Amino acid sequence: MLIDRLRTSSCMIAIIAAILYVDARYSVPGATGLYLVPLLLIFALGTAWDICGLLLRAGFPMHRGVTLLGTAMISAAPAVVMIWNFAAAEMPEWVTPYPEDCPIGLMGWTTIAGVVAMTLCFLDEIKDYSVASDPLGVLRRLCASLFIAVYVGLPMSLLLVLRTLGDDVVVNSNAPDAFGNWGLAAVLTMIATTKSTDIGAYFTGKAMGRRKLIPRLSPGKTVEGSVGGLVLATVVAGACLAYLFPALSPHNAPPLALALLLGPLLGICGMVGDLAQSLVKRACGAKDSGSLLPGMGGVWDVTDSLIFASLPAFLCFAAVA
Repeated sequence: MLIDRLRTSSCMIAIIAAILYVDARYSVPGATGLYLVPLLLIFALGTAWDICGLLLRAGFPMHRGVTLLGTAMISAAPAVVMIWNFAAAEMPEWVTPYPEDCPIGLMGWTTIAGVVAMTLCFLDEIKDYSVASDPLGVLRRLCASLFIAVYVGLPMSLLLVLRTLGDDVVVNSNAPDAFGNWGLAAVLTMIATTKSTDIGAYFTGKAMGRRKLIPRLSPGKTVEGSVGGLVLATVVAGACLAYLFPALSPHNAPPLALALLLGPLLGICGMVGDLAQSLVKRACGAKDSGSLLPGMGGVWDVTDSLIFASLPAFLCFAAVA
C-alpha cells in the first residue's frame, strides 16, 4: 500500500512538474495556461469518473458518457481564448488575436459551455425516452449529470482563468517570467495553501486532538486539528507570497498581508470541500471515492478541497492582480 502510494505520488509529481515547467517557460502572450489544459482535464474527468462510479454503485441511475463530456466542456471552456491567441501567435498572417472588446470575454465561454452541456444532457434523455420510461429515473439522471458537470467543471474552469491573471506582465522575452507567470504563482499558492491545511490538521489532530469537529461525517477530524491546519495554511500562504511570487514574477508580487486572509479562507473552504466529499460517500454507502490512483484512492481525493477553494482564491488574487 505504501509502496503503491509512493510510486503514484512520484509519477504524479514528475508529470505535473514537467507540465508546469513547459507552461512557465514556453507560454505565449494571451495563451498562458494552454499547456495546463491536458492536466486540468485529467483531474476534472478523473473526479467526474469517481463521482459517477459512486452514484452508479449506489444504484443511482445516470449516463456516464454525457456527464464526462459536459464536465470536459465546462472545465476547458476558457481554453477557447487561449487556443485562439496561440493560433494568432503562430499564424499571424491568418489569425488575428482574440478581440479585447469581445462581449464573451474569457469567462463567458464557461457560461456558454454550461448551457451547451445542459442541452446535451436533455438531448441524451430525449433520444431514449419512451412511454415505458421511468419518469423518476429521467429526472434523477438529469440532476446527477448536471450536478457533476457543474460541481467539477465550474471550479476547474476558474483554475484555468486564475492562471491567466497577470498575463499582461511582459518584461523581457528571454526571462522566465516573460509571459506572465504571476498567474502560475497564484495557482501554485492556492494549491499549496489548501493542501497544507490537510497536513497541518492531520498532525495537530494526532498530537492534541480532543473535540470532534463533525463526527457524523468525518470521525477523524477534530477542532484542534482544524485550527492547526488553518495556522499552517496561513504560514504556507505567507511563504508563497514572500518567495514563490518573487521567483516567478518579481515585478508584481502581492502584499504579504494577503496571507492573513488567504490562509484561513482557503483552509476553511478546503475543509468544507473535504466534508462535502464525505457527505456524498456516506450517502452512497462507500468508504473510498475510487481507485484510479493506486495507493491513494480516487482522483476526487486529490481535488475535493481544491474544488471549493478555487472561487475564493480567484477572487483574492483577482483583487490584487
